[in-house]
Amino acid sequence: MILLKNCEVFAPEPVGKKDILLGGGIILAIENEISSSEVTRFGGEIIQAGGLRAVPGLIDGHVHIAGSGGEGGPATRTPELQLSQMLKGGVTTVIGLLGTDGFTRNLEAVLMKVKGLRAEGVSAWMMTGAYQIPTPTLLGDVGRDISLIEEIIGVGEIALSDHRSSEPTLNELIRLAVHARIGGMLGNKAGIVNVHMGDRENPFRLINEAVATTDLHFTQFLPTHCNRNKHIFNEAKKYGINGYIDLTSYPGTLGRNSVNAADGVMELLAAGVPLEHITTTSDGCGSMPIFDENGKFVKMGIGTPDAIYNTFKILVNKHKLPWEQALKVVSTNPANIYKLHGKGVLHPGKDADIILLDANTEIQFLLANGTLMVKNGHPIKKGTFEN
Repeated sequence: MILLKNCEVFAPEPVGKKDILLGGGIILAIENEISSSEVTRFGGEIIQAGGLRAVPGLIDGHVHIAGSGGEGGPATRTPELQLSQMLKGGVTTVIGLLGTDGFTRNLEAVLMKVKGLRAEGVSAWMMTGAYQIPTPTLLGDVGRDISLIEEIIGVGEIALSDHRSSEPTLNELIRLAVHARIGGMLGNKAGIVNVHMGDRENPFRLINEAVATTDLHFTQFLPTHCNRNKHIFNEAKKYGINGYIDLTSYPGTLGRNSVNAADGVMELLAAGVPLEHITTTSDGCGSMPIFDENGKFVKMGIGTPDAIYNTFKILVNKHKLPWEQALKVVSTNPANIYKLHGKGVLHPGKDADIILLDANTEIQFLLANGTLMVKNGHPIKKGTFEN
């Protein structure tokens, strides 16, 4: 057992100063006062958390955990995610996926990386598929993958409006989304379609047509990279009224036309997009190729797993967004969208994924599934092969 004493709790709603008792990987109790003597009598640990704020662990719903890239040639293939990268960024849950390269990389590697991260103490799930349609699967169909493989909760990232897309037709996108939806129903999962949005005009056209001509709902899709340029972002302000919008927390910018994720959250809210429709992800370990006006590769960037944590800090420190609202963007909303029922909140019976932040919003302690991973600002656990 671990007892967090006298922390200010954001669950994500503010509930004041509380003690939090953890055990067996879950939150056992949140009370005004919990006896320390009973915890120490059973060999538990006490963390004096006065002056610290307890918040749910961050959820990064778009991470290339087994590596990605390759658009600039073999030397631009990116490495796998390391556990310490998650912990430094306050991330306790990741959702892994393939990207552009559905040819030389495979879903088996992503699945084994999910299992590896779980063995190292954090939470991980994955998407089946890649940019391409027909998209790669493990069992021959996205619906079968989602319904039968515990770690798979959706399909993506499927590329639209992008020169690297396989140019899916409307019927192909509809069939993919329907199979994902049915797989989700059978497996009690989200069954959502994660959609890579490219640079073209009218980027949401196929999704809008799929919803208009079938029984599919906008919430069947999660378009990502919606801040990659200004014309997509402006379209996202309208699309987000009914559907989900994911903003990529780029480590810098992808040219002068991209929109900073924190600024984008504030603009979406001002445009009337419901807070519950907005998420941000890092595109961690994914390559971020930059091309010139002729489509020629110029240079390669890489997504960093601490990006959504940095966006959270900008939201609360610069934009003065209330903590409970900013936490929804980086934790509660993705938990709800992906149906991760134990995540995104600090309530008894839920998973003990907790960050303790100081007055400067710096991470002092981090617990994943009830295990202490960061102590006094320093990671105390690393991945199997990390020095």
